[in-house]
Amino acid sequence: MPQKKITDRLNNRSRQVVNSLLLVASLLGIYAIANPEIWTEIWNYLPCLTECEARAANELLNTNKAIPSLINLKKLDKKAIAMVIEKSKYRLTVYYQKKPIKSYAIVLGANPKDDKIRQGDQRTPEGVFRVKELYYHSEWSKFILLDYPTQDSWRKFSQARARGEVNINDDIGGEIGIHGVEKGKDWIIDRKINWTLGCVSMKNRDVDEIYPLLQRGTLIEILH
Repeated sequence: MPQKKITDRLNNRSRQVVNSLLLVASLLGIYAIANPEIWTEIWNYLPCLTECEARAANELLNTNKAIPSLINLKKLDKKAIAMVIEKSKYRLTVYYQKKPIKSYAIVLGANPKDDKIRQGDQRTPEGVFRVKELYYHSEWSKFILLDYPTQDSWRKFSQARARGEVNINDDIGGEIGIHGVEKGKDWIIDRKINWTLGCVSMKNRDVDEIYPLLQRGTLIEILH
């Protein structure tokens, strides 16, 4: 085949590839304009190159102070401890005597926006819960088990079933709690990668710090 024909064929193929890439880019651009939140999702999964922890700490209270410097642990009244989890802000705040003491970065279930309805929906539940049990975990440092499902959880489940959003064979689920990450994977929290099936996940050093403050019955409110 003459050299000119080979060159022309290669040029045509190159143009086809470029045109295809431009078409894909245009479609992605249209989708991104219609769904601007997609950029947040993409950013969350990109490697964090610089100052990950510093950026995450900007919205956190007393992040550079240890709990013993904020609360007199020798006189700690565990009944005065409560926690508020704000899903939209990826933040857990410890309250003592109704005052915010310190907040921590968290991540959530793989579907971080919606309220949990059933097992397998990968959502973190919203509402008022109590600590049901606390124990060490072989992979995630500690596990703070919540009393999900509550009566309010069952009400939401029943309403979803009545709307046809839950099948007859679906279960409401359980084993929802707060825990750490696998050793060496604190970066998951810095990058806001929602990896759990519905639990709240923290850095191991953070879950270790709040663990001694809690007891069975500690109030934990999870907000959207």
